[in-house]
Amino acid sequence: AFAEYNRDQYIPTKVQNSEYKCLITDANDLDTGRFYDPRTRQTFKFDHLRREPSDYEHYQPDEKSEIWRLALEKELTVYIKERYPYGSCTVIGRSNIDTITLATFIESHKFEPKNFWNGRWRSNWSFTFSKGQHTCELTGLIKVQVHYFEDGNVQLVSSKDITEIIQLQDEIMTAKEIIRIIRQAEDNYQQAVNENYQVMSDSTFKALRRQLPITKAKIDWEKITAYKIGSELKNI
Repeated sequence: AFAEYNRDQYIPTKVQNSEYKCLITDANDLDTGRFYDPRTRQTFKFDHLRREPSDYEHYQPDEKSEIWRLALEKELTVYIKERYPYGSCTVIGRSNIDTITLATFIESHKFEPKNFWNGRWRSNWSFTFSKGQHTCELTGLIKVQVHYFEDGNVQLVSSKDITEIIQLQDEIMTAKEIIRIIRQAEDNYQQAVNENYQVMSDSTFKALRRQLPITKAKIDWEKITAYKIGSELKNI
C-alpha cells in the first residue's frame, strides 16, 4: 500500500550527488525494489515507509532517447523553477527499434497542518515518435488535491486530461515547444481551479448553510435575552 501510494503521488526523494530530487513513479520503477534517477544515472533501493533511498548503483541510460531526454529535462527544470517554488520533476526516456518515448513528471506540494490545509499538484506528459515523423500527439494529465480542515473537513480533488498535437523539429526546439504547451495548459488549469474556488465560496458552500433556523423563523438577536427569560418563565 505504501509503495502504491508513493508511486501514485510522485513522491520526491533526495538522491546522492544531486541538488534535485527524483520522483518515485511507475515509469522509473525497475520492479526489483529499485528505482532509477535518469538525471544522475544511478539506481537505488527505496524504503517506501521511511521514504529513503539507499544502495546506489550506476545506471546506463537508453542511448537512442537520451539526447532528447536531456534537452527536455533542461527546459522542464527551468520551467519548474519559474512556476513551482516547491516543485520537482523527472524526465524518463526509452526506445525500441522504431520509436522514442519521453515522459515528464511534475510534483509540487505544500503542507501547512498548523494552518489547517495541505495541497499537492501532480502532472505527467508523454509523447512517442519515430524517425522522419513531423508531428505527434502529446498527452497530459493534471491532478490537484487540496485539503482544508479548520472547523470542518473540505477536500478538492480535481483532474484533467489534455491532448495536443506538437511539431517535431530537432531535440532542442521540440523541447521548447513541449514546455510552451505545458506552461499554457497548466496556467489555464490553475486559473480554472482558482475560479472554481471562488464560485464554491460564493454559491456552493453558501447553499449548504441553512438560511433559517429549523423553526423557519428569523431570530431577533437584539431580543435574544428576552427570548431566554420568557422560556424560563414558562417553566416556573
